[in-house]
Amino acid sequence: MLLASRPCIDTINIPKPKQVQSPFWFGGAASCLATFVSHPFDLTKVRLQTLRVENSTAWSEFKLLSPARMFKTMWTISRTEGITALYSGLSASLLRQGTYSTIRFGLYDQFKWSVAGDQKPTLRQLLLCSTMAGVLGGAFGNPSDVVNVRMQNDGQLPPNQRRNYKNVLDGMVRICREEGPQVLLRGIGSSTHRAVLITVSQMTSYDLFKQGLLDKFHFHDGLMTHFAASLLAGLVATTVCSPLDVVKTRIMSAHLHDGRHPVKIMLHMMRTEGFGSLFRGWMPAFVRLGPHTIVTFIVLEQLKDWHKTYKLTHQ
Repeated sequence: MLLASRPCIDTINIPKPKQVQSPFWFGGAASCLATFVSHPFDLTKVRLQTLRVENSTAWSEFKLLSPARMFKTMWTISRTEGITALYSGLSASLLRQGTYSTIRFGLYDQFKWSVAGDQKPTLRQLLLCSTMAGVLGGAFGNPSDVVNVRMQNDGQLPPNQRRNYKNVLDGMVRICREEGPQVLLRGIGSSTHRAVLITVSQMTSYDLFKQGLLDKFHFHDGLMTHFAASLLAGLVATTVCSPLDVVKTRIMSAHLHDGRHPVKIMLHMMRTEGFGSLFRGWMPAFVRLGPHTIVTFIVLEQLKDWHKTYKLTHQ
């Protein structure tokens, strides 16, 4: 009788932890913080990508991908232009992250919330959400990206060809006055395509790697899981985005736009400089995007945990 009156443990509904939607700006704030760590590597990547090497061999292109070449380039910049030159274009980079990354991360979370709610989103839903977020983020971040690339590339140009922008706002004003506001949209096609690729490969792969570590390898949802998932996501994103990143940099850094489609530029590079030119600057790109991705996702996860705890304890 006593046993019959006891509730069966299998029939008790244990409530799932309540999901809390994070503020839109968390991703942008985390990306801006990560920029202080990754900016010197981003500048080195741009310098390597804008090198013109005619009739290069596979071996010479491989050497441009090596860590030794990356650190040699950084050392040369520091010695000839000063250590602060490694942070040239920082204001433009921060503005870019404040627009581009805020929109990407914010909309990605908003879209995931809309299509899945408290449930785990499917792979198709993740791909759809990251694609839409990437398109909008890339378009809005393009003007500051143009100024960023130019400021980073300025140091290796001949003195009479340098733009010498004081900061991102000065760069935007001068571009509009000297070349026309349409130049701020230069490379928007390749920039948007790259934003889609990096959003899909970075955010979707991070969610998949994180879920795999939790489900298959029984990791705890903590710092080590966030670190491992973000490192793998950075590796995937760097490799997938490298060709478009090189083409985008070539377009934005040019003094005169030749009107060629990004695909034609890519084919021309492969024909005159070799296939490896599409991955030029891969090592600094990974050294830049790896730490940037790690810091961004770790800070973002901490902000989300802090916000969730605050919301649940102040209801």
